Amino acid sequence: MQIQHTPIAGCFILIPKVIKDERGYFFERFNQRVFENLTGKSVNFVQDNESLSVYGVIRGLHGQKGEAAQAKLVSVSQGRILDVVVDIRPDSPTFGKTFSIELSEENKKQLFVPKGLLHGFSVLSEKAKFLYKCDAFYDQEAEIGLRYNDPKLNIDWKIPVEDQIISEKDQHLPFFEDLEL
Repeated sequence: MQIQHTPIAGCFILIPKVIKDERGYFFERFNQRVFENLTGKSVNFVQDNESLSVYGVIRGLHGQKGEAAQAKLVSVSQGRILDVVVDIRPDSPTFGKTFSIELSEENKKQLFVPKGLLHGFSVLSEKAKFLYKCDAFYDQEAEIGLRYNDPKLNIDWKIPVEDQIISEKDQHLPFFEDLEL
């Protein structure tokens, strides 16, 4: 497995070693020992989640604050997405910055999203199965989020406006300037 750093402090890409032959392929999606050796971080994932979405869906930007904040390891097992993070840690050198990366069943890349970042994705393929590990349990009372189309963030979700599918909840999240941390 290889690690690539991103412009967001503490956020990095993991690229697995994929073994292919005439039968197909094999790779370790997660190995605690390898993760710790590569990153120098100890993480205890306590929850695995999966979602299936169709082309044009934009989910996010979501996170949890306070004691319920979650670090995540995200990946795609079917299809292709644009994964986006926003740093909302006031003391971070990358506060207010965004980063995006395409994750797909083909590239098998994973993104580690540290606590204090909001996360979202758009579906670029007909369907996409999105997987993510969390190091804290979900707490609805600690939910926090930002509007997907915030002009300050200026995120290009790679989906034409007329094809975007966004939940009612996500359409009414606050803008960055109104976010209460």
